[in-house]
Amino acid sequence: MATEATARGGYLDILRAPHAARLLAGTLVGRLPNGTGPIAMTLFVRDQGGSYTLAGGLIAAYGVSNAVGQPLLGRAVDLKGQPRVQLPAAVLSALGMALFALTGIGHLALAYAAVVVAGLFTPPLEGGLRALWPSVLGREDRVHRAYALDAVAQEVMFTVGPLLVTLLVALRSPAAALLVINVLGVLGALAVVLSEPSRAWRSAAREAHWLGALRSPGLLALLGSFFFVGLALGSITVAAVAYADDRGAPSVYGWLMAALGLGALAGGVLYGARQWSGAPERRLRVLVGLLAVCYLPLMLTPAPVAMTGLSVLSGVFLAPALACAFIVVDRHAPSGTVTEAFSWLVTTFGVGAALGSAVAGPAIELAGTVAGFAVAGAGGLVALLVLLATGRVLAAPAAAGSAARHADGEAVPTAVHAEKNTH
Repeated sequence: MATEATARGGYLDILRAPHAARLLAGTLVGRLPNGTGPIAMTLFVRDQGGSYTLAGGLIAAYGVSNAVGQPLLGRAVDLKGQPRVQLPAAVLSALGMALFALTGIGHLALAYAAVVVAGLFTPPLEGGLRALWPSVLGREDRVHRAYALDAVAQEVMFTVGPLLVTLLVALRSPAAALLVINVLGVLGALAVVLSEPSRAWRSAAREAHWLGALRSPGLLALLGSFFFVGLALGSITVAAVAYADDRGAPSVYGWLMAALGLGALAGGVLYGARQWSGAPERRLRVLVGLLAVCYLPLMLTPAPVAMTGLSVLSGVFLAPALACAFIVVDRHAPSGTVTEAFSWLVTTFGVGAALGSAVAGPAIELAGTVAGFAVAGAGGLVALLVLLATGRVLAAPAAAGSAARHADGEAVPTAVHAEKNTH
């Protein structure tokens, strides 16, 4: 059941809060290299004469190294603060991708090493932003709405990002696109870490445990599901390139990716315009189910105009599912692991996307473009099955989760914007 949001709880209320617009914009720009990396890398490899399999392999290496780095850097942020981790990581990541862009695929070992460095040091800006929202916004309902706004903003990036890459490729080259995107990424990270909330933020006290956030069964269940959502999206990235090549119109690829982002943007705006009651875990199952259903029509591979429409449809429930997942992460993450917990969501999403890219490449070469989109449909269905199979675990948030902390009165941010909870 949902009720219309009041003006007080709207997106404008969030953006008018001190520092909120800067943090959101900085994070958005800072994440451009990661958000557009698979697209730019695929176009770069194809321009260099490489195969879809090679492109998929490099993207997989980038994604897996990103998956390893995100929770490690997230834990470092929880322990050391944001500026000391985020900015150095952003610079190292950009240098890795610059090396890849300048040396190409002539020496495969060097190419793989460069993308691994770029992925490993991708700064956990996404998890860092969600850790900052409570200290910037205060009230629980505003933080929930900020999660929805966060998901919408991501889709702006996924809508504009492919078009920006396509434009840079058309004006200059795929190598230039890689370089420009990564320079922008460093500037975005710089804007975030120089802000007052980022400099003042400190994690809540945490129990020493080698598993960190992963000791929560509910978080593990959520991560298992979103691994397969990531797999679906990763396979679409490669399958869309093959579809564009089949049609003899490379520019179609950018439009398909932008259409998917536009659909997610529209879905996120509508989802965030309402306040939702009831358990978010139950709502998440419905959203992921609808997301899975909307992936299946992509296998029809109709003419470009119709395919663009199907791409819009395939994205409609992505941002709502992500926004709801952020709340579920918050409810199940142990105290003091906020950045790490959100970074694990990014990690599993990235590993899934990397595997999807790696699987889709050979599938396309063996059975055609339809097989690439079939990987996406299968990924969405398995994501739903995981949520259904783990319903009992997800129904019981960890005692250390946000609900318990709110009960203890830790939801009020301090004057120096120190984080007192994950919500």
